[in-house]
Amino acid sequence: MGFHTTFYLSYKLRLLLLFTLCLTVVGWATSSYFMGPIQETPKAKDFITNFKEAMFWGKKNTPSNKASVKTVLESCPPVSPHLRGQDKLIFKPDLTLEDVQAENPKVHRGRYRPEECKASQRVAILIPHRNRERHLTYLLEHLHPFLQRQQLEYGIYVIHQAGSKKFNRAKLLNVGYLEAIKDEIWDCFIFHDVDLVPENDWNLYKCEAQPKHLVVGRNSTGYRLRYSGYFGGVTALRREQFFKG
Repeated sequence: MGFHTTFYLSYKLRLLLLFTLCLTVVGWATSSYFMGPIQETPKAKDFITNFKEAMFWGKKNTPSNKASVKTVLESCPPVSPHLRGQDKLIFKPDLTLEDVQAENPKVHRGRYRPEECKASQRVAILIPHRNRERHLTYLLEHLHPFLQRQQLEYGIYVIHQAGSKKFNRAKLLNVGYLEAIKDEIWDCFIFHDVDLVPENDWNLYKCEAQPKHLVVGRNSTGYRLRYSGYFGGVTALRREQFFKG
């Protein structure tokens, strides 16, 4: 009887221990299952947040199709609407090249192109120069707005001769031409004396089917040519015309 009672209690104790152990295992598994997602949720949120930020910056830094497409400009009219005819020339005694540069912020290294339309011609202005700084400053001050009103794309090249040898205008113009064609495929070349300033912007600085003489007269000669057949001072030639000459 005593033995039977001891065995019965031991059996119930074993069942209790087994039941407790099962509950412990189930509780541990359950807690691991639920706590894992709870602990991982902040990491997931951070990942999503970082992903959205990466997408945002990616879109921001990627140029749109609109920005990558260049605007196609219409051709400028044959006659610019900005022409104003005869202009009274004023030469300021204290004018400097820095002043000329400040007055023409859209000119970069002597180059300009109209923003509102595509110029009908690309024009290179070649100016032979030596010891004529004052004349050059006055010419540039008036020439930049003059050409811009004509809606030309242009580049100005000042070809300076150093030394004390005889001034060689023709050689300087040849050098200027060779330098200019390295930069751009110019349609027209204007060979321009430094002491001649245009007064009327209806005198278009463009090339025609034949070489063009742009000096109709000088104020020093009463606006008459020096002599009949005079072709100098300021002339306009196309590339093929220059080679024929």
